Amino acid sequence: MVEYKNLSDIDLVLLLREGNQPAYAEIYNRYVNVLVRFTESKLYSLDDARDLVQDLFTGLWSDRKALIVNSTLKAYLFGIVKNQVITKIRKNIVREEYADRLRNLSPAFHSLDEELDAREVAFNIKRGLEGLPDKTKTIYQLSREEHKSIKEIAEEMNLSDQTVKNQISIALKHLRKSISSFLFIFLDLFL
Repeated sequence: MVEYKNLSDIDLVLLLREGNQPAYAEIYNRYVNVLVRFTESKLYSLDDARDLVQDLFTGLWSDRKALIVNSTLKAYLFGIVKNQVITKIRKNIVREEYADRLRNLSPAFHSLDEELDAREVAFNIKRGLEGLPDKTKTIYQLSREEHKSIKEIAEEMNLSDQTVKNQISIALKHLRKSISSFLFIFLDLFL
């Protein structure tokens, strides 16, 4: 019987390429703890470190037939885990930057859920506006999006104040109608 603990890394790699499970187990036992400690020191998370090292060993078994170790097995494994750590850190940075951007979009919102809900409402308002005549839509947008007064809109569009008021009223009634169906569906889903 072969004593795997006494075999060199090179011998274990050769056996691993042939699908020898005890050789794989010996490589795992030899390097798992040192790789986890190294990875944890870079990620500051034992769970993430264990996951990365587990992925490394899963990949090592899956790709065993194509395994080429140019230097030492230890250097090879540390090279893989170093690249995995760099990838994980990059993903975390991108994820954090994206979350920060979402949080900074509107400080009035206290959570990402509220931000997403508000975006959904804004999308439905925009979609509701598409059903309005161009003049009514323009007046609504000047009033609500550009925050112009009725008098400013009337002067800009060469209309009477009452016409502007009427058009805003028509737009709001139309939006209430189109959004009420969305809110009805929304409340049905979440209540």
